[in-house]
Parts: sequence; C-alpha cells; structure tokens
Amino acid sequence: MDLLVEEIWNKFLENIKNEINSASYYAWFNDLKLISIENNLITIQVPMDIHRNILSDNYYSLIEDILLKITNINYDIKFVLEDEIENKNTPIDTYPQTKEKEEQNEVWESNLKPNLNFDNFVVGDTNRLAKIAAMAVAEQPGKLHNPLFIYGKSGLGKTHLMHAIGNFITQTTNKKVLYTTSDMFMNDFTGIAYVEKGPNSIDYANNFKNKYRNVDVLIIDDIQYLVGAEKTQQEFFYTFNILHQANKQIIISSDRSPMDLKLLEERLQSRFMWGLPVNIYPPDLDLRCRIIKQKIKNTSIADKLDETVIEFIANCCPNDIRFLEGTLNRLMAYTAMMVPDKIDLEFANEAIKDYIGNNIYSENSIQNIQQAVASYYNLTVEDLKGKKRSNKIAYPRQIGMYLARMLTEETFPKIGFEFGGRDHSTVIHAYEKIEKEIKENKKIEFEINEIKNRI
Repeated sequence: MDLLVEEIWNKFLENIKNEINSASYYAWFNDLKLISIENNLITIQVPMDIHRNILSDNYYSLIEDILLKITNINYDIKFVLEDEIENKNTPIDTYPQTKEKEEQNEVWESNLKPNLNFDNFVVGDTNRLAKIAAMAVAEQPGKLHNPLFIYGKSGLGKTHLMHAIGNFITQTTNKKVLYTTSDMFMNDFTGIAYVEKGPNSIDYANNFKNKYRNVDVLIIDDIQYLVGAEKTQQEFFYTFNILHQANKQIIISSDRSPMDLKLLEERLQSRFMWGLPVNIYPPDLDLRCRIIKQKIKNTSIADKLDETVIEFIANCCPNDIRFLEGTLNRLMAYTAMMVPDKIDLEFANEAIKDYIGNNIYSENSIQNIQQAVASYYNLTVEDLKGKKRSNKIAYPRQIGMYLARMLTEETFPKIGFEFGGRDHSTVIHAYEKIEKEIKENKKIEFEINEIKNRI
C-alpha cells in the first residue's frame, strides 16, 4: 500500500534527524515544506536561497537515499522558494526582502562592509566548519550557536565571516545589526566616564546603551583587547547578558579560544563557551591558490599568471591572507609600471622579493620584536611580559613597546595585550618616553638600531 504524502514527509524528517547532528537539522531542514509528489518529482519549499544551495551541494545524495529507502522510488528533487510557487513568472530576488524590511524607514549605521559576503569567502578544509556555522547563524540569528565565537590567528578571515553574517541578516530581515570592535566599544564606554560629571552625562550613557543593547545582532571583533580593562569588561558582561536573555544574536572573534583568554574575567570566558566556539586555521596551499585566483579575478593581471606563478606566490605567503593580499597588490603595481606580456616566475620574484623579504608587518612581528629585545638585553620574553618592574626589565620592556609601535601597524591596546595584558596608557607612556630619550641620548639610539638589525 502506498504511503500518504504526509507520512512520507514525517518518515523522511525522522530519518534525517538520525543521520545528521541537531544543529545542521535545525539550520537546513527544520523549516522545509513538502509541496508535492508528482510522478518521479518531489518539490520541497525552502525558506531562502541559501538553503537551496546548501541542500543541493551538501545533502542532495542523502535526501535522495532516504527517500528511496522509504518509498522504493528514485525521485528527482526540486527545491523552490515560496515566491516561485506563488508567482512563477516573477523574477526571483536571491535575497527576498520582507515587508517589514520594505516598510522600515529608520536609518541605522551597522558599520558593515557590503563587499564582504559568503559568496566571495573562499572555502577550504581549514575554514569550512567556521563558514557552515556562520551560515547557520545568519539563517536563524538568536536561535542557534549563541554566542558564535570565531577564533584564529590574525589575517585568516574571521572579520570577513562576521561581516558576511551581518550583511546576510540585513539583506533578508529587518533586524538591527551592529558591527564593532573591542577598541570601539572601549572608547565609547570610556566616553561615559569622561562626561559623567557634566550636564550631558545621562544622554551619553543612554546613547551608549541604545547603541549596544537595542540591537538584534551584536558583532564584536577582537574581544581579546578587552584584557586589562576591568570596567569595560564589566560593562560588556552586562550588555552580553541583556542581549542573550532576549535571544539576540552575539558574534565574537578573538585570536585565541575562549579558554585561552586567561586575563579576561572568568564569567566572560564561561559565557563565551555557551554557544559554539569554532576555529579558523591557517590556509593550506590549495586554499591559498584558490584565494589568489579569487583576488585577481577581473584584474589587469588575471590572464597573465599561470599555475606555477600562483603556487609560487602562495608558498611565499603561508599563514596570513592579509599579507597575501598585500603581495598581490605589490605585484599588480609593479606590473602596471613594467607592462609585461606575461608574468613568469622571474618577473614575479623580481616584483615581490623586497616585499616578501623585508615585510616588517608579517605575522607575529610583535613576537619577533620581543625576541630580539630579550636577546639583546639577556632577558627572556617572559620577563618582558611579566610583572617585575626593576629597571633591568622595565627599560627593555619600554624599548620593546616603542619598537612594536614604530615597526608594526598594531594599536596601543594590541601592543599592551602582547606585553602581558598591560593597559594602552602604559604603552603610550613607554613610546613617548623612549621617543624623547632617543633625541637626547645617542647610546639609546645605537641600541635601538642594533635591535632593529637583529629583527
């Protein structure tokens, strides 16, 4: 006897639940609707186009096998949007807007970069899980993986994914999204203390709370820089609790896992573990090559590079996508000046050799500076990061902070974090002190030049 359509669908969902984890089920299957079974075709309605892509690319064979197991019929499967059912002759927008979105007139500054989206995020084995988790959160903000905690070294794509989530949500819903950094959060909060005795203090505090607490999705980048800022951590703790209790989505990034943020309050660490911590690893060679192809698409050098040159560039930039982008920019600038017919290995090497060899902004440059300073003064890196304040250690520590500010593009809070979680004001003091002493003392200038040579 043939099964009723409803029975087929219920059995299908039961089987799917047994085959995949609950997060994937609720992200991609929970909101599906069976539209029809006609001849050998099953039509399934999906909420958004991203569902159609994910189901077609990742789950089609599984769906096909389960339906065959239930019905003994090898069905073709068609995924459709609601608009495609009701208005078959109407062109379908990839990101259909809701009525609420159309009616919304409020101007809101989300700080999102519209060019960072899921389509131009290149996926490989080292970042696939992070992208899947990010897409699941984008589909159901506040319902899955809250908070979503993305961690990994600088330059691996964490910020790109966070903007992609925010852009997807703003394009498909009327939810209020805010992207910020821990530095921006800290500066806004510091402003409250600055004006707290003035006539505008209440307005400033209310504006701060409205900005960070009256949102549906809060995206905060580089949370590790809150280390050492106890009052700011406390304020973020209150903001986190208010948003989380209201089922608002929180997305956080860091250069290390929640449990490795030892200098953050323990209660913040534990809350970061409530949702899903997901790591992004340095890209392997295959992913770096595909990123290069994506970056040069539609550029002046797109048709001038062969696979050998692409692999050469990928091998020169093993760990940092930002450094990879800088290398490509260098190559394009050099190509624009020299105008070669093609870019071979010899030309590519000539174009980027100085940048690759002398790039002072490469990954771990603060760590390299610390090692050079520690070696020069017969100390350890742990001494520079430690709490001891004897002049034998404090002075080299100040030299290290000064060089970190001079030779890298890192912020004062970032430098303070790398030197044992010190406050940014300590770094500013060290920088200004050493800068002044260099002008007055040739011995210090000589020492710093010697350290630069070691770096």
